[in-house]
Order: sequence, then structure tokens, then C-alpha cells
Amino acid sequence: MRIAYICADPGVPIFGTKGCSVHVQEFVGALIQHGASVDLFARRLDGAPPAAWDAVHVHQLPALPKGDAAMREQAALAANPALRAALQDTGPFDLVYERYSLWSVGGLEYAREHGTPALLEVNAPLIEEQARYRELVDHASAERVATRAFGLASALIAVSQEVAGYLDRYPSAKDRVYVIPNAVNQDRFPPGLPPTCPGPPGTLTVGFVGTLKPWHGLSILVQAFARLHCQDPHTRLLVVGDGPERPNLVADLSARGLLSAAHFSGAVPVCAVPGFLASMDIGVAPYPQTSNCYFSPLKVYEYMAAGLAVVASRVGQLSELIEDGRNGLLTPPGDAIALADALDRLRRAPTLRRRLGTTARKVVLQQHTWEQVVRQVIALAGISSVRRAAHGG
Repeated sequence: MRIAYICADPGVPIFGTKGCSVHVQEFVGALIQHGASVDLFARRLDGAPPAAWDAVHVHQLPALPKGDAAMREQAALAANPALRAALQDTGPFDLVYERYSLWSVGGLEYAREHGTPALLEVNAPLIEEQARYRELVDHASAERVATRAFGLASALIAVSQEVAGYLDRYPSAKDRVYVIPNAVNQDRFPPGLPPTCPGPPGTLTVGFVGTLKPWHGLSILVQAFARLHCQDPHTRLLVVGDGPERPNLVADLSARGLLSAAHFSGAVPVCAVPGFLASMDIGVAPYPQTSNCYFSPLKVYEYMAAGLAVVASRVGQLSELIEDGRNGLLTPPGDAIALADALDRLRRAPTLRRRLGTTARKVVLQQHTWEQVVRQVIALAGISSVRRAAHGG
């Protein structure tokens, strides 16, 4: 099978370390393992392909101009004919698979013109995100592109029920939305992996992995860790990743006299993450309460694959993935005291930590691997029978 994978989003560095980067790398890697030949069309690379990507032909799309937001939006819209031409030059393909981005519709137009199945993966309500967290000038055009893209796709893949609900608001997406959550590459998490950053003997390590952004609830994590550390000074906070919230975290920990009890790794390569997870006892996803928790957090799937006891906020997809008391613990979003109590409960009960971690690993490796995702995608490309979780089965 020959597949065109398209990611025209300038905010997704294909070979970077962000969660979206990991998503692309792991999914394309699973396509390769499935025997597919992949042509990757991407706006932003930020590095070179891994050695295992010999079967991937990389085509970098032209960069967008810097500066004025309106100019960038118009340039992104104007780039669609060039994408169609690039696909025409390198095709034919058995499948066009695109990661939805705000202004991209050229790949789906190409697929419709050539009678090629086209799947559109939607990870977030991007129009709402762009307007809220960045800058969106031409809102009406963004809506028109979304409506057209959703209508041109043979099927739409939502990473969560919440994203599926967002897509259901578009008549052009009606009855063609399938929920396929994120997953893990089981080969990256072998049992007995040595820790990259072990704490002193007898230390309990609470860990977080991800880009340090405001919506990850990191201030809540610091508050909870401060309460935990008061209970037991033999505790450590390990933060793996970087981002705009790091100065605030450092300042908060310093003001509490806890900076010496924390370790910041900075951004690390994807291949290094398992070793850092092996350095933790508990993995935390302390999301605050928001109006729409649409994400499918890779970090939690990877915590589980690493056999960690997971403590996560009871929001969105996490409420389905984590069965409280069986494969992790759930706490109310934004509640630092409840999070601290859950961490302290696990500190005092090493047997419970091991049981939760063992069950979490078993669940994720049985039900949530990229190999399984690819099988569902390939089946969906033929519009065969795939469980339509977005519509209740």
C-alpha cells in the first residue's frame, strides 16, 4: 500500500519532541512496520528522519512567511494548489491520510479528483484553539476550509469522544466520524529498562512528561508536591520537557524552598523518554478544569506502558482510560489537595503502586498500541466495518 501522509501545520515539527511530533513519528513508524510505503508531505521538519524511515520519502512543503498573521493565513490558503501538484507529481496513492490543519485542503481535493480514499485525522478544535491561544484573523475562511475538508474526507478520525462531538457540529462531517484514541509503541517500553535519572535510594519520584504549557495544570502539581514533600522529604519531582511555563514553575518551587527537590530535564529526544519514565514511581497528568477536555494525552498512555502508577484528573478521555483504583487514580481537576492526597496514598502503599502500574501496562499493551491503530486505519481506508465509537457503536 502506498500512502501519502500530509501535515501542513507549521506548529507540528515532525522530527521534534512535542506530543504532536511523537504522534506523527509513531504512527508513520507503525505504517512502515505494516509494510506501507509512505510519502510524507510536511510544512515543518526540525531535523532528519530516523534511520528506520528508509521506506519514507520526505517532501518538505514551503515555509510560511513570518510576522503578520493575516499574511500567513493567506499564504497557507494559497499553498493548496502547490500541495495538489506535489501529490500529482509523486502519485498515484492508495490512501491520502492528513492530519487536519487550519488552512489545508489541497490533499483532500487531490484525493477526491483521483478517486483515492482520504482519511482526515482531527486532534483538536483548531479554530477555537487558534482564536483563544494564538491569533486568528480570518475566522470565516477558517470555517469554510474546515467545512470543505470535513466534507471531502472519506472518513474523519477523532482522537477522543470530545473531538467527535466537535465534528458532529458540522453537517459536512455527519455520520463519518470514527474515534481512534492515541496509543503507544510497545517496543519502546521493555520491562526492566534502567532509569536515566534515578533518585537517591529510598526516594519516591513523582514525574511529569510534556511541553510545559498553562493548560497542563503544572501549578497544581507544584502545590500538590509541596504538600507531599511536607509529609515526606524523601520525595522528588521530575519534570521532563520544556516550554513557556518553566520559569513560573522554577519561581514557584524556589519560593516554596523546593527547588532542590525537583529536577528539570529540559526537552529530550523521543528515544530518551522511556529511560526517564523508568526513573519515576508515579506519573501525573494534573489537568485543570476546562470547558472542553478534548485531548488524547500521549503522556498517560506512555506512563501506563512504562508500568507507572498514574494519577490523572477526571476529565475527558482520561475518565474512560483510567479506571480509578484498578489501573490508576483519578482526582477532581484543579484540586491540589486531592492530588496531594492521592500521591501520599501511593507513597504509603508501594504494593498498590505496583498493582496499579502492572494493570496499567497490561491494559495499554493489550488495547492501545500504534500497531492496532494502523490496523483500524487500514480497515477504515476501505470503509470496512470499524466500530463507530463516536456514535455509540
